[in-house]
Amino acid sequence: MPEYDLIGDVHGSADKLDGLLDQLGWTKGPDGVRHPGQADRRVIFVGDLIDRGAGQRSVLTTVRAMVDAGTAQVVMGNHEFNAVCFATTDPATGRPLREHSDKNRAQHREFLEQLDQAERDEWIAWFRTLPLWLDLGDLRVVHACWHSDSIRVLSGLAGSEPNRLPADPETWARASTKGDSIWRAVEILLKGPEINLAQYGLPKFVDAGGHARGDARAAWWRSGATTVADLADLSANVKLEDGTPYPALPDLPCEPRDQTFAYSDDVPVVYGHHWREWEPTPHLDWTARTACVDFSAVKGGPLVAYSWRGESTIDPSHYVRFPR
Repeated sequence: MPEYDLIGDVHGSADKLDGLLDQLGWTKGPDGVRHPGQADRRVIFVGDLIDRGAGQRSVLTTVRAMVDAGTAQVVMGNHEFNAVCFATTDPATGRPLREHSDKNRAQHREFLEQLDQAERDEWIAWFRTLPLWLDLGDLRVVHACWHSDSIRVLSGLAGSEPNRLPADPETWARASTKGDSIWRAVEILLKGPEINLAQYGLPKFVDAGGHARGDARAAWWRSGATTVADLADLSANVKLEDGTPYPALPDLPCEPRDQTFAYSDDVPVVYGHHWREWEPTPHLDWTARTACVDFSAVKGGPLVAYSWRGESTIDPSHYVRFPR
């Protein structure tokens, strides 16, 4: 059985990627990055290779070389998806699928500035081919959330491999159009699901950026979660718009659609995206069947891997971080 080192969101953190690969026993040589003595060992990157960090070219070159050599796989992150949309024109409107706003340019700046146009075009073409999820039988990998209903929507698209978006611009336009079924499925897999608080009689809260929000992230990793208290992921110190503490979440049953977000399968899932802080906390960063590997490497945290060795339940001792 293959063994996998599943690496979290790199975001252009080239030095941390080199350090983590070395710590995991991977070595760079004339024939690429290899793991001596373990021919059946592989790396899987959970997406978000790009944006924010200073080593965009180095990260992409290292990862692509490993993929081409058959020693690594990559699932698409929301930043790779956004990069494709930023560079792609809507055939119906002639406008970019991702608006070239100041906010979007700022988020995407490092990719735009560190690579020239020809390089960016080449990488965008590669990003289009990345799978949105991997189901390896005994292990599953996705960027933000494993959601069977969304996977079924995307698996049924004509002309595509089951876990990839078709190359045609029309499908990518739908995937960028708010409210479309394809957009909704991609959002859930690459950004994670949200629960509308107003439908449960709850007020807005103020997020870390100071913005009032009426949707709370769904804690999909909580197996068997059926109530608002279990499924809405709000931090303990979150505030209302007037600055007072947010009220306790009720034990109201969630709507059936929201309940579908709670992961209940027996196959372990490894994912990223969620900007966690070291060290891994049970029931948040890891559960019996889920493990997050995004610990904010580009914001001062470590770059983290989960070394899967065939286990059916997550073992927190298998987390590896760089720097130590």
